[in-house]
Amino acid sequence: MMYYRDQFMPESDVRISPDDRGYYFGDGIYEVFRIYNGQLFEKELHYKRLIRTAEQVRIELPYPIEEINSILEQLVRETNTMLGTLYVQITRGEAPRIHPFPDKSTKPVMMAYCRDADRPLAAMENGITAVTADDIRWLRCDLKTLNLLGNVMLKQSALDKGADEVILHRNGTVTECSASNVMMVKNNKVFTHPADNLILHGVTRAVVLKLAAQTGIEFAERAFQVHDLYNADEVFSTGTTGEVMPIVQVDKRTIGDGVSGPITRKLQMLFTQHIERGSNK
Repeated sequence: MMYYRDQFMPESDVRISPDDRGYYFGDGIYEVFRIYNGQLFEKELHYKRLIRTAEQVRIELPYPIEEINSILEQLVRETNTMLGTLYVQITRGEAPRIHPFPDKSTKPVMMAYCRDADRPLAAMENGITAVTADDIRWLRCDLKTLNLLGNVMLKQSALDKGADEVILHRNGTVTECSASNVMMVKNNKVFTHPADNLILHGVTRAVVLKLAAQTGIEFAERAFQVHDLYNADEVFSTGTTGEVMPIVQVDKRTIGDGVSGPITRKLQMLFTQHIERGSNK
């Protein structure tokens, strides 16, 4: 079951037009929600980001956000998704392939679907490995658009090197990972890149920083360098599907003791408690 062009339909019935600007320009926006216990997790933060991205790229949302929420919640119920993800995408619409925006009669196209997805508990316990790479993406990484070829290429380059993830940097300044934010711990203090145009303003990132503030974990939104990563006590990523993920090796250098550190474990515990409280507001 999917939602496409104003209706719910079987996935096999969906037909995407080659004139959809999302298809040939990546002219669209998206969000990925986590579903826990059949509920959209931190949906208000996702909607806030969706609205901001739409405004910045000048795509008019096809429905008021309250109606979008009703559609997505119905989709979760219709698919009986208890633990998984919901992907929603809105393109500028279907129009002949020319670069300027189409006229006002072109209606944005919304598509959404759910997928079952377990929590990555084994990886969260054991940690993952990463390599660093130049951040080759455009300069509006704060917008959640469909233009993800740079992310795809960078992720594949990490897999080709036998690593699980890639940590990006611009002239040595660490930004984020291919599909998540990155944080490091030094002397019991958490550091992460400021939420400017060079990184996506991650929902999980925001939750983790809020939990840190509530429990007295010191943190700073301050840029740091690749060499700081090598000397960090702990490194972890934050993301919708990966939650709080320890990174125990970077560029084949062991981070700390080579296992998930105490700050990372505490934040994992706090995040799990946050999930269990049913934060779907």
